[in-house]
Amino acid sequence: MRICQLLVAGEARNAAEGVTFQRLNPLSGQVVTEAAAASVADATSAVAAAAAAFETWSESSVGERRRLLLKAADLMEFYQDDFISCMVEETGSTPAWAGFNVMVAAGVLREAASLTSQIGGDIIPSNVPDNLAMGVRSPCGVVVGIAPWNAPIILATRAIATPIACGNTVILKASEQCPATHHLIGKVLVEAGLGNGVVNVITNDPKDAADVVGTLIDAPEVRRINFTGSTSVGRIIAERAARHLTPVLLELGGKAPFVVLEDADIDAAVAAAAFGAFFNQGQICMSTERLIVVDAVADEFATKLAAKAASLKAGDPLDANNALGTLITKEAGEKLNGLLADALEKGATLLSGGNAEGVVMQATLVDNVTSEMRIYGEESFGPMVAMIRAKDEADAIHLANDSEYGLSAAVFSKDLARAMKVAKKIESGICHINAPTVHDEPQMPFGGVKSSGYGRFGGKYGIEAFTELRWMTVQMGPRHYPI
Repeated sequence: MRICQLLVAGEARNAAEGVTFQRLNPLSGQVVTEAAAASVADATSAVAAAAAAFETWSESSVGERRRLLLKAADLMEFYQDDFISCMVEETGSTPAWAGFNVMVAAGVLREAASLTSQIGGDIIPSNVPDNLAMGVRSPCGVVVGIAPWNAPIILATRAIATPIACGNTVILKASEQCPATHHLIGKVLVEAGLGNGVVNVITNDPKDAADVVGTLIDAPEVRRINFTGSTSVGRIIAERAARHLTPVLLELGGKAPFVVLEDADIDAAVAAAAFGAFFNQGQICMSTERLIVVDAVADEFATKLAAKAASLKAGDPLDANNALGTLITKEAGEKLNGLLADALEKGATLLSGGNAEGVVMQATLVDNVTSEMRIYGEESFGPMVAMIRAKDEADAIHLANDSEYGLSAAVFSKDLARAMKVAKKIESGICHINAPTVHDEPQMPFGGVKSSGYGRFGGKYGIEAFTELRWMTVQMGPRHYPI
C-alpha cells in the first residue's frame, strides 16, 4: 500500500487534521493507496503557498523555466516504472496505456519548456506621434488544475505544465481515483526544482471534493482554473468561477462520431474504429462512441468490426493476454449495462461483447442504434460503441452533429477533398480524416465545442489561456495634449 501526502510549499505533509482516505484497486478491491484527505484549511494553505511563490517565479528567466521543465521531463521518464505501477493499481489500466501516458506527459513537459521563449507580443501602430504601443503577455497568477483519472499522467501534467512555463504557480487538485499517481507528478516536479510553492498537489476524500474545490475557486489569489472531466461537473465549476469573473478552460465530455462513407477503405476504418472505441476500455474523452456508417458498406463494416472486437479480451490488466483492462468502478459497469439493456429492448442488435461483469466488460458493438435509445445521446465512457446507419453523406453529417457534444470526430473516405468538405461540416473541436478519433500530441490545439467545453490546451495555443494580454506604451518624444 502506498502512503500519499499533500505537497504544499515544496514539502510533503499530512492533512491539517491528519485525516486520510483509501483508494481500492478496481479489480481486487484491495487498498492500494492511503492518501491525505485535504480540508478547506489545507486548500487555503496551498493557495497561500502558490501566491507567495508567484512573486519570484513570475520574474524567473526563460532559461531557468526551460531548464527545470526539461529536468522534470527526464525525471518523469526515470520514474516510469513507479508511474506505471501506480496507474495500473489505482485505475485498472493496462501497463501499455500507463507507459504511453508517461511518454506523452514527458513530451508535454518538453513542449512546455519550448514555449518559454514563445510567449511573445506585438508592436501595435499608434495614432500618437512617437508612441511605442505594445501587446504584452504576462503571467496571470495562481492557476488551479483539476485533472481526471482516465489518462491521469498526461492530463494532470497538461493541467500544470503550460501555466508553469508562462510564469504562473500551480495547484494540482488530484483525482480521488488516483491520488498516488497524481502525487508522483508533483514529486517529480518538486525534485526537478519546482518546489517552494511553484507546484502544489492536493488530494481529498471524495466526500470533501465540493468543499475543497469550492475553496480553490473562491480564493481571490486564483486567477485561472482548468478542468478536464464530465460536462456536469464542468458546468458547476464554470458557474462558480463566473461569480468571481475567473476565466476557466474546460475540456469536458464527448460522444465522438466516426463517419464511414461508401468509398472508405473498410479495413482501415475497422482498425481505427476498434482502437478509437475500445482502447483503455473506451474511457477516453475522445473515444469513438458513435459509428455512423453509410448503408452501402454498413454490413461489411459491422461484420469485420465485430470480428475484431471479439479478438480483444478484457480482464486483469497484468495478464499479457488481455488487450483491455478494467473499468474504473462497478458503478461504471452498471451504467453501461443499463445503456445496453435499453438499446436492446428498443430494437438494437448486439454484434459482440455483452454485459459488464463487475469492472470487466468485453468489447461491445451495438448495431441498429436509433435516436430513441439512451446510448444514442448519452456518453457511455466504456468499451461499448453504438453503430448508426446513415442513408447517405448528408444524413451522416446530420447524425454526426445530432449531439450536444463536440470534442473529436473522424471521417473515412478515399476521396480526400470530399472527406475534407464533410469534416468542415462536423461540429467538433477536433476532426481526423482516415484516422481514429483518439489522437493527442503535446503541440496540437486540444479542446471542444458545444457541451464539450471551451478553450484550448496544447502548444502555443495554451499560452493565451494562461497569460494576461496587456496594452503597454512608451512615449518616445514630446506629446501634444488638448488642455
